[in-house]
Amino acid sequence: MKKIIFSPSTYIQGRQEIKNLEKYVKQLGKNSAYIVIDEFIYNNYKDQIINSFIENNTKYNLAIFNGECCIEEIEKHRQNLQDYNIIIGIGGGKALDFAKAISYYEDYPVIIVPTVASTDAPCSRLSAIYTQKGEFLQYITLKNSPDIVLVDVDIIMKAPVRFLIAGIGDAISTYYETNACYKSNSKTITGGNVTKHILMLSKLCRDIILQDGYNAILSLKDGIYSQALDDVIEANIYLSGVGFENGGLSVAHALHNGLTILKDSYKSLHGEKVAFATIVQLILEGRPLDEIKELILFYKKIGLPTNLEELGINNISDEEIRKVAKVSCDLKYTIRNHFLTITEEDIFLAIKSLNKLIF
Repeated sequence: MKKIIFSPSTYIQGRQEIKNLEKYVKQLGKNSAYIVIDEFIYNNYKDQIINSFIENNTKYNLAIFNGECCIEEIEKHRQNLQDYNIIIGIGGGKALDFAKAISYYEDYPVIIVPTVASTDAPCSRLSAIYTQKGEFLQYITLKNSPDIVLVDVDIIMKAPVRFLIAGIGDAISTYYETNACYKSNSKTITGGNVTKHILMLSKLCRDIILQDGYNAILSLKDGIYSQALDDVIEANIYLSGVGFENGGLSVAHALHNGLTILKDSYKSLHGEKVAFATIVQLILEGRPLDEIKELILFYKKIGLPTNLEELGINNISDEEIRKVAKVSCDLKYTIRNHFLTITEEDIFLAIKSLNKLIF
């Protein structure tokens, strides 16, 4: 049995860390940075980002990300890299994947600066590539994990609270999917098996969220920093990121992929769909009703969806649910990693039963 763990070389989380960006470039032995940045972050944080570069006479270039992580855009930016020796990605998921993809093709080190805590993607060594129209094309498996993941808590706090809640929905699946992969002895994205260390890390991720998630959301709504908020940001980005990549994905993310065939599902964020799908996974596993109830009541308290209607999927027919179940069971997705053999009918019945649960 082979066990492999992927993780960023360095993870840094703190307040106003964006001001130290140039220092971290120098720590990696580089002296000129090509910075890919979301337009919103450019408009609001440009001065904080470039001041340290200007003060230390370090060469930099700010390139605004156009919104799509596609091959054509990657190639365009690669033509501008001759005078730079490190890539920095600042923004949401696609901007970060874009920076990681450029670093992959150019074999450059990369610093990742997430500006929302809505997914666990910043720490991963994957980039999702789309067409120019925004249709998913492929995943690129990078040669290495990011050299540095830099999380500025103050920037995260400026994002809408819905993003933090969606991040909680994505992160809470980590333990349940890792547990399923551990029981089935499945291979993870790393090519190895789940370690006990990762199983415990993913459990810690869930425990932090259940304990501090509500208080973290209250803090964010009030614009007040708190230890609970800091811990939940760490859980959403780092614990879940390292957890999913080394622990594996299972039913929750397979069902998420199935739900994306419904146009109404576009109203919901990735983590919101994963949150719903996690409860379905618990039902499929026959977990105690008290455990399922605990999760549903937590969702209701913080604003995560507990049924299809709350996902924005209304008046869905049984035929449509069966189509979702069929796509979810496609073995190219992660349903294969579960320790149970789960059929389309199993998923159909679990979704139907969840929609009838009332607590």
